[in-house]
This record gives sequence, C-alpha cells and structure tokens, in this order.
Amino acid sequence: MVQPRNVTMMTLAQLFRDLPGMELKGPDDVSVRALCIDSRRVAPGAVFFALPGRRTHGLKYIEEAMDRGATAIVTDQDIWVPRKTALVHVPNVRAALVTASRRFYHNPQQHLHLVGVTGTSGKTVVSSLLHDWWSAEAPTGLLGTIHYALGSRTLPANRTTPEPIDLYAMLAQMHQAGCQRAVMEVSSHALDQERVRDLAYETVAFLNLTPEHLDYHGSMEGYFESVARLFDGRNGPAPKRAVINLDDPYGDMLISRLPADAKVVTFGRDPRADLRLEDVQCSRYGASFKLHTPDEVLSVHSPLVGEFNVDNVAAALAVACVEGTDLHHCVRQLARFGGVRGRLELVNEGQEFAVLVDYAHTPQAYRRVLRTLRAITPGRLLVVFGCGGDRDPARRPEVTQVVAEEADLAWATADNPRSEHLNDIFRHMRAGLPKQHSVRFLEDRRHAISTALDAAREGDTVLIAGKGHETFQQHADSVVPFDDRAVARQLLRYRRELSS
Repeated sequence: MVQPRNVTMMTLAQLFRDLPGMELKGPDDVSVRALCIDSRRVAPGAVFFALPGRRTHGLKYIEEAMDRGATAIVTDQDIWVPRKTALVHVPNVRAALVTASRRFYHNPQQHLHLVGVTGTSGKTVVSSLLHDWWSAEAPTGLLGTIHYALGSRTLPANRTTPEPIDLYAMLAQMHQAGCQRAVMEVSSHALDQERVRDLAYETVAFLNLTPEHLDYHGSMEGYFESVARLFDGRNGPAPKRAVINLDDPYGDMLISRLPADAKVVTFGRDPRADLRLEDVQCSRYGASFKLHTPDEVLSVHSPLVGEFNVDNVAAALAVACVEGTDLHHCVRQLARFGGVRGRLELVNEGQEFAVLVDYAHTPQAYRRVLRTLRAITPGRLLVVFGCGGDRDPARRPEVTQVVAEEADLAWATADNPRSEHLNDIFRHMRAGLPKQHSVRFLEDRRHAISTALDAAREGDTVLIAGKGHETFQQHADSVVPFDDRAVARQLLRYRRELSS
C-alpha cells in the first residue's frame, strides 16, 4: 500500500500514549516510519505487530522483522529483544494495531461519513450501486471485494475488508482526494478479527445470512454473532442508522440488538417492510419491480439479472433512502448501471448462446443462480464449476449435488486448489453426486471451459462459476494468471474465427 501524502512521522511514545495496559521497554523517542504486520514488508524504522493467528503466531517472524530494521516489536508475550529494539507489551495486539493505525494516519475517519454493508452475499453489488449513485454527485470512496476506489485512483483489492494499516491509509487517501463519504463492504472475518474496531459508521446495512465460512466461525450462531458486532456496539460506537432485510430470519434478531435510538429502515417482500417489493418480473435482460415506500410507489427497472439482484437493488435503495439521497436519482442511475465484474457478468462475442461468469461458491449461491438462469434460458443450462482448496470441505459434496440437480450438463474442474491436491478435492465433490448425473471431471480449467463452449447450442446458457472477478489461480506454491472472463472471450473469438 502506497502511503498517503503528508503523513508526518511520530515517535513510539506518541504512537502508543495512554494505551491501556501498555508497557514500553527500550527507546521511546525514535521516529516511526511505517507499521507492518507482514515481516516481509518491514523496512528500517517500521513497527512490527506480532499478531496471533489461526495457523501461526507473528512471534515466529520477529527475528526477520528485526533483521530488516524494525524499530519496535508489539506483542502480548513477554519476550527478549536486543537493546536497540523497543518492546511494546500490550494485552491485545489487534486493539493496539487499530489504535496505532488510526493515530499514524491522523484519524482520517473523522472526516468521512462511513456506510458499512454486511451479509453473506450481495455486499459487492450493493456497495457498487451506492458508490455509483453517490459518485455522480461528489467524490465517494469504496472499499470492497473487487477494488478500492480512493477518490483519485483505484486499486485492485486483495481482501474484502483490509487490515487496519491499509484501511486507515486508504481512508486518509480518500480524505485527501476530497471524499466526504465512503462505503465499505464489512466481512464477518473483519468483524471477528477487529479490523474495523472503533470505526463509527453512520449507517450499516444487513443483507442476508446463509451457511458460509463455517470452517472459520464454527456455526451459524458464531457467524451471526460476528456480524451482529457491527450493529450492537461491540465493534465500537453503535450505528446511527440501520437498514435491515426483513425477509431474512436473522433480520429481526439484528433489530433487537440495535440501540433504542437507532433509526431503522427495513426492506423486502415482508408486509412489515418500510420499502416493500411487489410485482417482480425477471428476464435475461434484467428485472423490473414496484417499490412501495412510505411516500410513494416507484417503478424500478434494473439491468441486473435475477431475483437476488432485485433484493440487492432494494437494499441499496433502502440505504440511499435512510441517507437522504433522492430515490428518483438512484432509479435513473440504475438504468445506466454497467453491472459488477464477475457477478453474473455477460461475455458476448456474438455467439448464439449466453455465457455468464459468476462468483457463486456456496451451495445456496449455486442454487439461487442456477434457478435464476433456468427461468430465463430457453435451451439447456451448462455449468463449469469447482471447489477451492483449504476451504470448508463439507460443502464440496453439497455444491456438486446442487449443480448435478440443477444443470443439464456440468464440468467440475480446478478452482484455486491452493495447498490441497486436486484429486482430494474431486473425491469430496464426487460424494455429492446422485446415481444419475451429467457431471464430468476435468482437471484443467481452461479445458473445461473450452469443452462447455463447444457443447453449447443456440438458446443454451453457459455459466462459468466460482471465481467471478478473480484474475488468478492459486496453487500450492504459485499464483498464476487466470481470468474466466478473458479465457471465455478468447475461446469464443477463436471459435468464431474457425467457423468464418
């Protein structure tokens, strides 16, 4: 992450002043030039935070950090360091990291109106819609799964919600670029790991909660409790306003967690919803619906495909409503919205069948997307899919079962195997196959996509699922370029050249 301009240096004493339970041993008047949690990024003058992790502890890397010139080590353990290196002993390293990051970048959050969006699915679409609508009026920041928009430039995202060091650096850049508002996707991991601790959100939105990340959270109850931190004040200051999906069973539970003085706006098909959906009509060209508000009924036409995207549009309109944005402006902007990369994104090279790329990677997401496409596909439904390595093996047979049930033809293939052998992943996936199925297993993802495109006929739909916007393939010891959209486009063009 490139540092924002005009970040003045401060001393260790200034950085950690009045931190509860802190004990600083060694020189405290040295200048701090950077904050790091990755020992490989340490340079002379940096402070290294030895974070506890699920697989390893940052203490394992303090020697490398000191060899690279770390000024100080921050840890919750009583360890020995050389006299030239300061030791900052704290009871909670993550809390110290948040405080230090905020101070190092001079409290940029104080200058920004923050809006947070959370839930299992839809965060990227909802935050992208809000960013599109608000950016038409004034510079607006965005931190999300696909990219970080900082007002004056855009960076590719490496995680949905950044770690505090990068988070505050980017908030500072937004402020310098003239942004007064920023919308953030807030992941359950980020809430559990306190990455957004003490951030004061003006408005937060809850979209839905379905089984995902259970390898991390352990249960739906644990997952819900992490998400609830954004609403009930355990994350920091309780939000002033909340937007809640009443169609999700966790919606009412979250409302009960909100402070009594919070303004709540609900949306959904539920008759109690403040913004209520009716007359939903979907096609392969998008969707239309009526949105009943307390003041009027809006006719909404969306270019986004599927009923779940109707929910996403309604969520974004509900946030806009509670934020005081003119809904008529949003509806006009929506008609011109270009979509979100890798979210049911159409790849069109003049072929006689539809090709879409999507990020679906849970059983629920696959079921939803495939049923959506089935309803608007006159021909057959063909699917290329896979399951990532080092991620929740229990859902692999479930994903495979859903695809086998919903698709006419399917090809299971590699999807970021990471450190797992693909044969082991395939073995888990095969456990979900019914007796009668049309699923083939091909190790090479490009080959699987090519085979599916060759099999497609006029009126069919080919869905390439799992990776969405990603432009890489993760293996045990390497990351190689791979973009489903680019591969499909290249193969379609080659196919057209052969037939011409």
